[in-house]
Amino acid sequence: MPGRDPFSELIAPFSRRGVDLGLERLQTALADMGHPERRFAAVQVAGTNGKGSISTMLQAIATAAGIRCGLYTSPHLLSWCERIRLPDGLIREGELQRLLAGLQPLALRHNLTPFELITAAAMQAFADAGVELAVLEVGLGGRLDATTVHPDRQVLAFASIGLDHTEHLGPTISAIAGEKAGVLHATAIAVSGPQTAEAAQALNQQAKRIGCPLRWVDPLPEPEAGGPQLGLRGTLQRRNAAVAVGAAEALAERGWPISATAIQQGLQQARWPGRLDQRLFAGRPLLVDGAHNPPAAAALRQELDQLDRQSAGGQPRRWLIGIQRHKDAAQLLNTLLRAGDDVRVIALPAEHSSWSAAELQETTELVLQQARGGLHEQLEWLVDSAALPVACGSLYLVAELLPLLDATN
Repeated sequence: MPGRDPFSELIAPFSRRGVDLGLERLQTALADMGHPERRFAAVQVAGTNGKGSISTMLQAIATAAGIRCGLYTSPHLLSWCERIRLPDGLIREGELQRLLAGLQPLALRHNLTPFELITAAAMQAFADAGVELAVLEVGLGGRLDATTVHPDRQVLAFASIGLDHTEHLGPTISAIAGEKAGVLHATAIAVSGPQTAEAAQALNQQAKRIGCPLRWVDPLPEPEAGGPQLGLRGTLQRRNAAVAVGAAEALAERGWPISATAIQQGLQQARWPGRLDQRLFAGRPLLVDGAHNPPAAAALRQELDQLDRQSAGGQPRRWLIGIQRHKDAAQLLNTLLRAGDDVRVIALPAEHSSWSAAELQETTELVLQQARGGLHEQLEWLVDSAALPVACGSLYLVAELLPLLDATN
């Protein structure tokens, strides 16, 4: 990413820890901090694809209702500050630096991971800002995710569950859903959109076992059929919005002052960059999307097919794709690409190992080119496309591209 990361020196000492799921380290660290997490209630959002969108919509709804609401999401695109949204906007760079610097001794003492460190900072920031309700997006899994340490998760929302992070959560949908179902507890209300049979079974079994009410919601109708307008693009967002609405209604049942008007306003006002994000480069349109796993790729393909039907299109399009090495690149490409498409594979920033065109060539009959030269050169090539061109495959690619692009209306 462009520029120096002002948080690198504060995060680097913990980076060697990598992913190490568990609750005890952060629980004891928060106790040493005086339990800032006990000073506000929470909604927790789990799942594979869509949990960031659901979280964003919920925060917008709560804010429209006049609730002092915080939002904790991951990963970020351009700055660590994006992960912590306070009632008056993103946490300021200086404030996050101050929090992280003050937490260094405690984090080293408790051997925190980077995600646990930033979660601790978020809990403290929310408490300091007088947040009443925080929306916490699960980072990885659920049962042992750092956000699950929060003791008053009143509502639990589930986005679509699919195959991702199998090295940590298990090789099957059932195993992954079982880990995500681990956020369920008896004093919460849970809400989920449609799931695969395996995921639904895992959620239902865990909810029944511990006595947590689990409500299933259908996607919201399109506006022409009486459904609400959404600030987020894409048919799939109708499903995410239904979960956000169900969670908001559950909060209202718990006494939070959330009205139907606030729900409508929040759905319209929510924004989430890098997801079906239509932008301009040199005055020409392109689509930027963080489709980094097979379910996200399938959702992107569905949206493109719908756009092609609406525009009587179907012409070959250009793609700029960057994929991390631990992702199922073959399935991503086979899901996304169509005959005649022109594809360049771009290397991700050096700290993120990624697939090359030569390595991926055997997975597709299309000819893949390795992107050479700078990002401006690649974008100039990309937008010279008969059909709407797409840059996708990794949020790290999205993060590099967004500063170079203009938003559309």
